[in-house]
Amino acid sequence: MRKTLLIVAVLLVFVFGIFGIPKGFGPSAWKTAFTDRIHLGLDLKGGIHLVLQVMVQEAVSAETDNAVARVQAELQQGGFPARSVLKPDPKHPELIQIQGTPPDRVSDVRSLLDSRYGTQYTVGSAPNNSWTLTMKQTEVQSIEQRAVTQSIDTIRSRINALGVREPTIQEYNLGTNQILVELPGSDDLSRVRDIIQSTARLEIHLVVGGPFPTEQAAVQSITEPQQNVVMAYGGTESELLGQYYVLQRIPIVAGDDFRDAQPSVDENGRPDATFILSRSAGDRFYQFTSTNIGKSLAVVLDNRVQEAANIQQAIRDQGRITGLGKDKAQNLSLMLRTGALPASIHYLQESVVGPSLGADSIRKGVLASIVGMLAVMIFMLVYYHGAGINADLALMLNLVILLGFMGYAGADLTLPGIAGVILTIGMGVDSNVLIFERIREELRAGKVPAAAVDQGFAHAWVTIVDTHVTTIVSAVILFLFGTGPVKGFAITLSFGLFANLFTAVFVSRHIFDSILKRKQRGEALSIG
Repeated sequence: MRKTLLIVAVLLVFVFGIFGIPKGFGPSAWKTAFTDRIHLGLDLKGGIHLVLQVMVQEAVSAETDNAVARVQAELQQGGFPARSVLKPDPKHPELIQIQGTPPDRVSDVRSLLDSRYGTQYTVGSAPNNSWTLTMKQTEVQSIEQRAVTQSIDTIRSRINALGVREPTIQEYNLGTNQILVELPGSDDLSRVRDIIQSTARLEIHLVVGGPFPTEQAAVQSITEPQQNVVMAYGGTESELLGQYYVLQRIPIVAGDDFRDAQPSVDENGRPDATFILSRSAGDRFYQFTSTNIGKSLAVVLDNRVQEAANIQQAIRDQGRITGLGKDKAQNLSLMLRTGALPASIHYLQESVVGPSLGADSIRKGVLASIVGMLAVMIFMLVYYHGAGINADLALMLNLVILLGFMGYAGADLTLPGIAGVILTIGMGVDSNVLIFERIREELRAGKVPAAAVDQGFAHAWVTIVDTHVTTIVSAVILFLFGTGPVKGFAITLSFGLFANLFTAVFVSRHIFDSILKRKQRGEALSIG
């Protein structure tokens, strides 16, 4: 009795996993409840498929840009300034060259560079009081990996903010520094591209000179070393278009300094975006603006000056970006909230899978599953007679448990996942065949039905466990190293195999025991 109650309880638990609590009693309510719990993957529901290349060299370049500014400042503070600190070759951003240090302070310069940068860079000396800092290969690889990981996290935050359900965003194992993005149910490829690709790096720089009407005029105005300044073009505001600015290269605040951003409207009802800085960035910004009242600041987005204004008073942690359209204000706020990408993204593959393809795949996949399951059930009934009913009941319970698992786990059902369901059905039948054939052998050897059933399950158990464990190990490997659809197949197959161990051994044995209790002593067992 307890075993029967356990089986019924398991059945109810997993039926709830499939449907939850339907909102109604009609067929449409049950269908809606099923699709709310069992999510369809990209190949069935349709959506967007992207393969992205992270330009990791840009992350390395950004790191060495910061190092250039730090080296220059530390040499200056130490009392042995260099004539120039720069990166001589854009194709090798990991190399920094220091020229013109005082000839009588060689040991001091060496000591500073070794102590501050020796763990990340290989320090080398060159003729004419020059030095080189070459980023170590392990550090380069670490920055590149962090760039990919941070890009995945940032893209995931942006996609989640768009409301896409069950997206797949992960490292693409078929390429180097690549990311796979799959968005079931999405079809607006243009907006997804804009949201993902923009680095949305908002920076606030001190204005060194400008605005200038031409780039040549801006270049001629530069009196500081070239490595200390950067050129920026005017943005979308009419008074900024066609103008050039010379800015201090190192921003006052940038990227991760932004804590929050929201779209809003200004006093004239025009769309803009407001932002809030983190506490440390706010304190730094307040200190800078307090000591630089009267100077100009430029708000720069992706190397375009969006706004330029004089510092009228100290500013702490809040600001506003004007001159934005409604869509741009919303997208910019979203991207600032979710963080800036550490490097730009290039698209290697992009495609939109239509829902008609998904509907056709569902129809054929479900048809194949139903036909296959019916054929197997009929075969078991014909070949094993009464015992075939036992196998069919176990098979149906196996399918319920499998779908219930997927409902609770929130796993996506993909076309390979449907193949996993069909394979699970085959594995379930295989287990029953092993048990039934062993029972037949025991009966032919002259044992009574109860003893034959007992020995059949006892001897087949080892073989069943062995086959299931090896298949589960293979499924785990597919899950760890496969992409989205392959993962769906691996998950479905694994859940089905665990369910099969329960149904083929525990449930099937309980049904046999219940039948034997109702039979007269010596009565034959219907097993073909």
